[in-house]
Amino acid sequence: MRDEEDILASKDIDMNIIKNAVDRESVDYPKSENIKTNKEENELKKSFIATFMGKNGFFREWIIPIIAAIGIAILINKFLVYNVYIPSESMVPTLNIGDKLMVTKVYDTNKIERGDIIVFYSDELKEILIKRAIGLPGDHIIIHEGIVNVNGKDIKEDYVKNNEDLNGEYDVPANKFFFLGDNRNRSFDARKWKNPYIDASKIQGKARIKFYPFKDFGSLY
Repeated sequence: MRDEEDILASKDIDMNIIKNAVDRESVDYPKSENIKTNKEENELKKSFIATFMGKNGFFREWIIPIIAAIGIAILINKFLVYNVYIPSESMVPTLNIGDKLMVTKVYDTNKIERGDIIVFYSDELKEILIKRAIGLPGDHIIIHEGIVNVNGKDIKEDYVKNNEDLNGEYDVPANKFFFLGDNRNRSFDARKWKNPYIDASKIQGKARIKFYPFKDFGSLY
């Protein structure tokens, strides 16, 4: 009788062990599934980061350089250098139609010197022009038979190859400039404008280099 009770007791113990094992497995299974899912998600995240942010990732290899290039181009165009296309014959032979120039922004118009080639906006003509600075603020200019006299002295203009027999007298106001084209016979410039003076605020840049056509590459000083 005792043996039978021991056998039944041992069976009850075995059943409890199996039941506990099953219960424990049913509890642990979702945990293992969650761990597996989290692991897969982490691996996907790592793969995504490696693809786009890694040393040789798409983001570093393409996106960052493109953004940087665009940013530099904007900064250069806005603050440092831009190129100008010549549309007319007003500056021949120094500049010809189709020439392309590198122009630097002018921040201090007090540094403009007589003879500089300047890009500026004309309120009268409603367009951007490029001419040579002949009169600086305060200058007294007399043009006689095409010869330019500044403050009592005829200036030497080797760049003028096609002069025009015009006369005129001008007093350049403060903070204003007087511009003429090198091709005087074909240039619509200060001599012919209603208002011959350009305000300093309208000056945009100074021509530095002709870079096209390549055979004419060189500085403009």
